[in-house]
Amino acid sequence: MKLDGKVSLITGGAGGIGAATALELARLGSHIMIVDWRIDGRVKEVKDKINCLGRSCIVLKADVSVPADATRSVVETAAQMGTVDVLVHAAGGSVRGSLFEVTPEKWCGAFDIHVHAIFHLCRAAVPFMKKKKEGAIVLISSAAGSRGCIGAIAYGVAKGAVPQFARSLARELADDNIRVNAVAPGIIRTPFQDYLTPEQVRNNIENRIPLHREGKPEDVAELIALLVTDDFITGETIAVDGGMAMRIA
Repeated sequence: MKLDGKVSLITGGAGGIGAATALELARLGSHIMIVDWRIDGRVKEVKDKINCLGRSCIVLKADVSVPADATRSVVETAAQMGTVDVLVHAAGGSVRGSLFEVTPEKWCGAFDIHVHAIFHLCRAAVPFMKKKKEGAIVLISSAAGSRGCIGAIAYGVAKGAVPQFARSLARELADDNIRVNAVAPGIIRTPFQDYLTPEQVRNNIENRIPLHREGKPEDVAELIALLVTDDFITGETIAVDGGMAMRIA
């Protein structure tokens, strides 16, 4: 897909992977709708950078874990920017706790933001893509979604559902030339990782990541951009984790 003049809706676009993706897609020619539950100085900085590239950027405050807000995000994007060509669901957050530590509310909340939001976003966005017989959807899974991670059962199970969502939806929408893929980041240096102790960071770099460095949001954004623009990839989940998922010991 050529992105010149296209419209990309990016949830969680105020910071981290979402913000890096917004900038990368704007560099490739897309206009950007940033949706985030928290609107602060980070968003203005991202918006200014996108505008400097000559692209339009609109910021919408919404909590896409709430079905009505997820749908509203798409409706507002189409109303203000004309359509939705690309959907990237990067909104999310950590949910820590073992089976008996995580509360039922946090368990359900993990699925609300990481899984249920996709359902409502896609139900609203796909009709716009079908009209053009073209579209790209990229979802964010995690290394935790394909490995057993102690102390994060809700997060791991929710993220593990994302690749199957991508496969199922990709098969369903293939006849309409709408591609659906996912990325599975490993340890990426964003505020998401701020809870790690210096000892944990050192262990990750020295022992867990074969490339011996943390990833950057831009590393993930470049992969997302590839999945948006390459017209012959669909139904895939690709790891971007410095080799962490392929190691044995």
